[in-house]
Amino acid sequence: MLLTIDVGNTNTVLGVFAGDEVVEHWRIATDPVRTADELAVILQGLLAQSTMLKDPDISGIALCSTVPSVLHEMREMFRRYYPDLTAVIVEPGIRTGVPVRMDNPKEVGSDRIMNALAAVHLYGGPAVVVDFGTSTNFDAVSDKGEFVGGALAPGIEISVDALSRRAAQLLKVELTRPGRVIGKNTVEALQSGIIFGFAGQVEGIARRMAQELAPATRTRCRSSPPAGSPRWSSTRWA
Repeated sequence: MLLTIDVGNTNTVLGVFAGDEVVEHWRIATDPVRTADELAVILQGLLAQSTMLKDPDISGIALCSTVPSVLHEMREMFRRYYPDLTAVIVEPGIRTGVPVRMDNPKEVGSDRIMNALAAVHLYGGPAVVVDFGTSTNFDAVSDKGEFVGGALAPGIEISVDALSRRAAQLLKVELTRPGRVIGKNTVEALQSGIIFGFAGQVEGIARRMAQELAPATRTRCRSSPPAGSPRWSSTRWA
């Protein structure tokens, strides 16, 4: 079994794979001051309490991290508690099979490279990958499977927090889709602006990226994309 760890700025997602199947996964808060020992206690507790893993046989670990302090402690945890396991850490210099066509490839986050790799593996290229996190990342993958760039925007949570801090009468609301765009009260109005506003942002940027990736094709939102154009699946570009 392979243990995978994705350390983001807000959350850390862990998963256990048996072949291509995810047999267990967890989400915990990312804390940049946690030590290697604390991380080991959390990981061992999650593995031990899992109802899906009766006797986990972890044979390897794969890690990507956007938080340098956590990456350092993860390395130490692997060294002290899992010295016999092969650990692959995605960072500059690691061959992933995704060429990075950027002015400075080393500044591209490992999470974005992994998103591009997943898109190529699952769908092929060209593709646009949208990742909702602390920031909303739009990553463009060429028809050759290359990471060619992207766009970064403030994430949903950051936007909601900023709005509630700056506007005294606007409280934080549950991020659920309202039944209509025209809200009849403050909560509905906020939900409409946040949910449909970010949906419009995703559709607009993804469409423009698609036109740059496949300029000869007039792509538009549809369930079955034209041959050679970036793939559109449901409400997101795959």
